[in-house]
Amino acid sequence: MYDLIIIGSGPAGYSAAIYAGRSMLSTLLITGSAPGGWAALTNDIENYPGFPEGIAGPELMERMRQQAERFGAEIIMDEVTRVNLGAHPFTVETYSDEYQAKAVVISTGVSQRMLGVPGETQLAGRGVSRCATCDGFFFRDKKIVVVGGGDSAVDEGIFLTRYAREVHIIHRRNRLRAQRAAQERAFQNPKISFIWDTAVTEIIGEDRVTGVKLKNLNTGEESLFDCDAVFIYIGATPNVELFRGQVDLDEFDYIVTCRNGHTSVPGVFAAGDVRETTLKQVVTAVSSGARAAMEAEKYIAALEDRAYPERELG
Repeated sequence: MYDLIIIGSGPAGYSAAIYAGRSMLSTLLITGSAPGGWAALTNDIENYPGFPEGIAGPELMERMRQQAERFGAEIIMDEVTRVNLGAHPFTVETYSDEYQAKAVVISTGVSQRMLGVPGETQLAGRGVSRCATCDGFFFRDKKIVVVGGGDSAVDEGIFLTRYAREVHIIHRRNRLRAQRAAQERAFQNPKISFIWDTAVTEIIGEDRVTGVKLKNLNTGEESLFDCDAVFIYIGATPNVELFRGQVDLDEFDYIVTCRNGHTSVPGVFAAGDVRETTLKQVVTAVSSGARAAMEAEKYIAALEDRAYPERELG
């Protein structure tokens, strides 16, 4: 039995663990299959306060993990397979054990969407990737396609120029959705070019990627574009299957919460991208994790009929 179980180990989960530990709550954080979340797969994080020169995502997540452990949070590398949020105390099952808690913070984040085109699944790991920091090294001096137009597509496209001979960003629209600073860096990079108003309709190759089929969305013209790898960044889907039917979800499957992270189930809170539908950044995830932990402490204090110290977050 724990005071608080945190499901997920991205910036929101680690932040919740830090604040819960400092509040003297017995806290268990279950990392899931991707410790550190997507932040741990981001090579350079340049907009997190306190790091004017930027910091590597894996290093930042490791520091957060160490800080959570310093304040007493227990962290296990396991994956949750089932939860029961319909009875109190709440039950959380993993591949290796079963746990109970007075309160739960859900910080399971999101998974990147698939194109849903032929070749995408068959060539995964053989030229199709969603992680530039994981796989960019394998495509030194190669011709790479990046699909998408948001922050992830542009940032990872810039990163891939460290290895690639050329990077071609393919976007369905005629303008990028990424932050202006990232756009300017991409436009100024001589290795990056853009293919606008175009969709990838198939990824070509047998043992490895050799090209993509493209369709211009304005003219309908189809063409074959030779390349050695395809990196896909076209948005994300919330990781909520464990909680479907147990907490309220919105029309896009994000967990519905109030501003402080309360879900539709008293004692269950959500933090980070699994509830954040506007700005998906490390700084917003950290903030929501801290709030969720503080609200969990308040909830537990009420359960135990003890005073809760009113204080500002800081």
